Amino acid sequence: MAIDQYKDLENGPQELEKPFIQQPKIADSEEECENGSIFMVLLSTCVAVCGSFEFGSCVGYSSPTQAAIREDLNLSLSQFSTFGSIITIGAMIGAITSGRIADFIGRKGAMRMSAVFCITGWLAVYFSMESWTLDIGRFCTGYGIGIFSFVVPVFIAEIAPKNLRGGLATLNQLMIVCGSSVAYVLGTVVTWRTLALTGVLPCVLLLVGLFFVPESPRWLAKVGLSKQFELALRKLRGKNADVSQEAAEILASIDSLQDLPKVRMIDLFDAKYLRPVIVGVGLMVFQQFGGINGIGFYSSETFVAAGFSSGKIGTIAYATIQVPITVVGATLMDKSGRRPLLMVSATGTCLGCILTGASFFLKGQALLLEWVPILAVSGILVYISAFSIGMGAVPWVIMSEIFPIHVKGVAGSLVVLVNWLGAWAVSYTFNFLMSWSSTGTFSIYAGFCALTVLFVAKIVPETKGKTLEEIQASFNS
Repeated sequence: MAIDQYKDLENGPQELEKPFIQQPKIADSEEECENGSIFMVLLSTCVAVCGSFEFGSCVGYSSPTQAAIREDLNLSLSQFSTFGSIITIGAMIGAITSGRIADFIGRKGAMRMSAVFCITGWLAVYFSMESWTLDIGRFCTGYGIGIFSFVVPVFIAEIAPKNLRGGLATLNQLMIVCGSSVAYVLGTVVTWRTLALTGVLPCVLLLVGLFFVPESPRWLAKVGLSKQFELALRKLRGKNADVSQEAAEILASIDSLQDLPKVRMIDLFDAKYLRPVIVGVGLMVFQQFGGINGIGFYSSETFVAAGFSSGKIGTIAYATIQVPITVVGATLMDKSGRRPLLMVSATGTCLGCILTGASFFLKGQALLLEWVPILAVSGILVYISAFSIGMGAVPWVIMSEIFPIHVKGVAGSLVVLVNWLGAWAVSYTFNFLMSWSSTGTFSIYAGFCALTVLFVAKIVPETKGKTLEEIQASFNS
């Protein structure tokens, strides 16, 4: 039956037919992965998330190095602020181009290109003697992580079997958190130039590792590389796995899209694409406007404002709690499902914002002052714990699952761009909002978190346990 399907789908079935007939049908490809033959999937994921670790390293670099860079290079506050924020501009441009690049040169090619940009940027920072070379280096790293933020979760989703896809895709967020935490800790013990060199290491590991892992089978099928598609899929599923059914589903999905016109950004607002676009963009809007980047970037200042003499202890607790909680989220992803994790996570972030807002209200009214620091720390730690278990990782996982492969490049670019625009808007406005009203600021964030629960309950589909083709078919139906 599978061979007959190939004859209907392919003009040249002979290339696919012979290996499938010769290969004994020992186990279904999904069963094979459940039975342990997933070494290549795990290796490929580990290589890809070096890009996620690099993402975290770039984002976390400016916080521990601010005083040393300003002193060594005699930078003004505005010059360092430009250095710190220009990474977001680079990431926005990287996001806009990421989908087209990943479609044109492949997922592995896009990761190689990102790594080269990041290495160039770090070396520019390391050798900098003036502010403009710092800015160029920071911009280059921003462009690189803008591409990484799209291509890494997409690559993982396209290579992973459906029973492991959620957990493996969550490693993207876990390694972002690890990268930023390591940058923060190392920045307290090494010079800013040495810290810049440590940012090169994940890129080198990525470039070397990519020589040993296959390209995304779905991308290979999309561009018509049939032999490479079969080899890559068999390499990922194990030599004894029967990949004929999975290959047939992928090829059928690709074949059904061949006659469709090339998709432009404006085409995403057609009725057939509108729901997945609303889901992807909406999750990124609620992820960012729940306040994560404002609270994260300025956590130290928030603890001081709440009455602590120093924000260092609270900030270290903030950094270290993310890793174990994200691991818990990864283990629950393919057990509890995406929707329950999102709703529990958004409820927790709402509670964290309410507690933190209450601490500032009590301080402003001079009531229960001994409780103010406790409420502030509790609120921030509840917030980041809840965010790490769901809202941090799940939107990226769902983004990588819901779009058909022929629109994934354009749609993914839009979703990632919205994410970076939201990150910039929240981090830029946070201090202004806090000077207006600290209680009001956290009340706004709590409102967005509450709306997230409603959005997920009404709009977001469950994707646990489904192939990418089944997920996309459910949107069409």
